[in-house]
Amino acid sequence: MNILVTGNQGYIGPVLGRHLRRAFPQARLIGFDTGYFAHCTTNATASPERAYDVQLIGDVRDIEASALDGVDAVVQLAAISNDPMGAAYEAATDAVNRASAVRLAELSASAGVKQFVFASSCSVYGFAPGAARKESDPLNPQTAYARSKIATERALAEMDLKGMRATCLRFATACGMSDRLRLDLVLNDFVASAVALRKITVLSDGTPWRPLIDVRDMSRAIAWAIERPAANGGALLNVNVGADEWNYQVRALAEAVGAAVPGAEVSINRAAQPDTRSYKVDFSLYRALAPEHQPRMTLASSIALLREGLEAMGFADPNFRASRYMRLKMLEAHRAAGRLDGDLRWRREFLEQD
Repeated sequence: MNILVTGNQGYIGPVLGRHLRRAFPQARLIGFDTGYFAHCTTNATASPERAYDVQLIGDVRDIEASALDGVDAVVQLAAISNDPMGAAYEAATDAVNRASAVRLAELSASAGVKQFVFASSCSVYGFAPGAARKESDPLNPQTAYARSKIATERALAEMDLKGMRATCLRFATACGMSDRLRLDLVLNDFVASAVALRKITVLSDGTPWRPLIDVRDMSRAIAWAIERPAANGGALLNVNVGADEWNYQVRALAEAVGAAVPGAEVSINRAAQPDTRSYKVDFSLYRALAPEHQPRMTLASSIALLREGLEAMGFADPNFRASRYMRLKMLEAHRAAGRLDGDLRWRREFLEQD
């Protein structure tokens, strides 16, 4: 089996590569990434791509049909991957997250790829008070990032898949330790703040709900989707990926981190206005379809691995929210240095430098 993973040099890619190597030991793993964050490693002792057999460098917006020769499964992770980046680069977010994903799916179907796995998001539910949202419930996106995910799902639904199966994994909010750690995610931010500052500050009133999933459990879901038969969910499937017990209010996350890091204080601005990005998600469909690939991580284990990883790298940066571990800050640094243009493409003069 040949598996192509786009965006593999991001936060999820290193963890996914190792999981796929274990799940499919005979598979040929091919990575494809433009390299925005290739150098943003987290105390890595070896290349995070060591599990991949081939590493291709390129912009997913320009991927050629030849990259799909002999490929059995495509995993589309490549994305401008959070709300602040989507707000700052809305056109690029649409081009990368939607247009490139749709084009790659079309190329994949024409090339005879059997499985197309799209990393979607539970953020498509946006502001959704009340009962946990199921896949059939109305969508209420609040951001360019969420809108790009919905648009891709809808385009796949209208596409001639030519026998290819497509699985849109609506992931809960990612968390957990990785070789290319992101700290612009709620749980990761709280642990980093507890380790570096011994203080966790919740700027909202702490009441919004968030569903979370560790990157290790995301990898299990992707492995399931790579082998999913059409009889298990249909030729095209949109499915919430996570676990019901991982629906948490933000204040509960902060308090769990505070309890796990000795000396860390928790401060919640209870007078603040509630965050409108609040939603609980129902994961019963995923539980029914993928009983052997259910999340195994717990909130406590994810916090412990984050704490251990940060402490192992001597993490003590009080200004980490301005560091390379924040994806928007890294893109801004590339822009300021003249490496990227406004469409988030590498400038030719940078590529030609010695």
